[in-house]
Amino acid sequence: MPTYRLHYFPESGNSYKLALMLTLCGQTFEPVWTDFGGGITRTAEWRRTVNEMGEIPVLEVDGERRTQTAPILLALAEQYGRFGGETAEEKFELLRWLFWDNHKLTGYMATYRFMRTFTPSGDPAVLNHFRKRLDDFLGILETHLQANAFAIGAKPSIADNFHDGLSALSI
Repeated sequence: MPTYRLHYFPESGNSYKLALMLTLCGQTFEPVWTDFGGGITRTAEWRRTVNEMGEIPVLEVDGERRTQTAPILLALAEQYGRFGGETAEEKFELLRWLFWDNHKLTGYMATYRFMRTFTPSGDPAVLNHFRKRLDDFLGILETHLQANAFAIGAKPSIADNFHDGLSALSI
């Protein structure tokens, strides 16, 4: 059984996605709190020793560091045979929604949440712009889920992880 260590910070939706996936697959992990707000991920030391991309989460699997949430989720889905696509069509839809989430929803949501929560005097025009984009993307998601039980079919998958930040968004 692999040994997992998850470098995270509690406000990170992507950290939540990996913690949830591991938990739903019956796996335990050592949480490694990361001082994201203090800027640790932007240091040369962090980039040299933990993640060259300067991001979290980072999942260590038996000492090997893995980065980028979507490929980690895909690897875990394949490894544990859970929450992945079974048919070629489901696998395509899984990738389609993961890429959409990473490019549209999570990218804007994380930035909006960060600016609103951690920036002492965020520019109201920028916050308004991000909020309008978020409302548009959430509308796309809502329309899709009105006609579909889950993102790619009748059962949950790793593509259904975009809800992670909605409660924290307080919309």
